[in-house]
Amino acid sequence: MKILIVEDQENLAKLLRDALKKEGYTVDYVGDGEVGQRRIEVHHKDYDLVVLDLMLPKRDGFEVCKNIRKLGISIPILVLTAKDSEEDKVSLLNAGADDYLVKPFSFQELVARIRAVSRRPKIVLPSKLSLSGLELDPSNKTVRIGKKEIKLTLTEYRLLEYLMRHPDQMVKREDIASKVWDFNFDSFSNIVDVYVSRLRKKIGDGKDKQVIKTMHGEGYKIESKEHIQIS
Repeated sequence: MKILIVEDQENLAKLLRDALKKEGYTVDYVGDGEVGQRRIEVHHKDYDLVVLDLMLPKRDGFEVCKNIRKLGISIPILVLTAKDSEEDKVSLLNAGADDYLVKPFSFQELVARIRAVSRRPKIVLPSKLSLSGLELDPSNKTVRIGKKEIKLTLTEYRLLEYLMRHPDQMVKREDIASKVWDFNFDSFSNIVDVYVSRLRKKIGDGKDKQVIKTMHGEGYKIESKEHIQIS
């Protein structure tokens, strides 16, 4: 899951970014409303959720939220606000926010709100993913083949989750990069290929029977028909 934080307090933005990354999320942040709105307009398909501060320079979060919804962009938006009156909360929801969190807040509550908002898409995503002998559990970031747990780094886990959510579909390298890595990803590097290679070794994806197929010159596809077994 990839999150955009729009927050002008740099220390807070970095704190949230680093903490959310430890929870397994891919996170970018920008520091003012105008830049935030432009990023959402151009790259909203790359993000799964926006954490939007209300009091921002150049354009406040209320205007950003309202403008984004006018453009028909339906990305979930969680607003951070110091205002806690009923009128303010109603105004935020009417502007198109999916939820709000009143400052100060605990990080645990933020993660809980993010999870709650992300469970609201029109297409409900399964809580666990099972494919080709692999079972991935997003609630605790674990991957198993049969009874054996496969130890993955957070990046390897995000890569496998993205592929498993698109079974039997060719996904381009640039699409993988935009979802699994942050906005500063070097599109000319071969890091996607490197991580696919690492992931294949860990899940026992051999030459004779590969679950993750290479689509030469384009990207990768995870096969639902193949089946991995580890004794």
